[in-house]
Amino acid sequence: MPAASATSTTKSRILDAAEELFGAQGYAATSLRAVTEAAGVNVAAVNYHFGSKEGLLRAVVARAMGSVNAERGRRLDELTAAGGVPGAADLVRIFVETGASLVRRHGPRGPRVARLIGRVVCEPDPQIRRLFADEVSPVEGRYLQALTAALPELPPEDVAFRYRAMIGLLALHQSGTLSGLSPDGPSASGAADDERLVATLTAAFGAGPG
Repeated sequence: MPAASATSTTKSRILDAAEELFGAQGYAATSLRAVTEAAGVNVAAVNYHFGSKEGLLRAVVARAMGSVNAERGRRLDELTAAGGVPGAADLVRIFVETGASLVRRHGPRGPRVARLIGRVVCEPDPQIRRLFADEVSPVEGRYLQALTAALPELPPEDVAFRYRAMIGLLALHQSGTLSGLSPDGPSASGAADDERLVATLTAAFGAGPG
């Protein structure tokens, strides 16, 4: 096997193992040794490709969110190119639709990726949440700015709070957790729930203070 292909395969195995373990156990509870054992490599390979455990998590999140961020950026560019200030309803729809497609866009890895994102977003360690924010903020920050411009009647701190609530609900939806938060037990989640989430969040942003 050519050296470049071997390097790519080793890197992919490490990313796959970390994605699985970080999602299942959380970042803090997962040791590098556990990742290397699952990937069939040594710790030196992790340090070579990613520099550290934190560098590995950054790479895992970047791989998981890369296509979502790219599509969000593209669709926001298209919306703003039309001229004027984009409406809150359009911004919410794009944000939710692109995030809700996380499972589908990753194929067989989809459920694993969604579990990872749900876990990272809800990590109690603020350092881990900041790390995730670093990976997504260049695009997501543009949505917050656009929502603030679209809702001048709301104080910016209110828009920011509703924006954070949108991220949290979307993460729960992506991971499948939201569909299980019912006294009647888990329910199937699909395109209909995507639309329900869009409607709920659109109302939250448009309802005004109080």
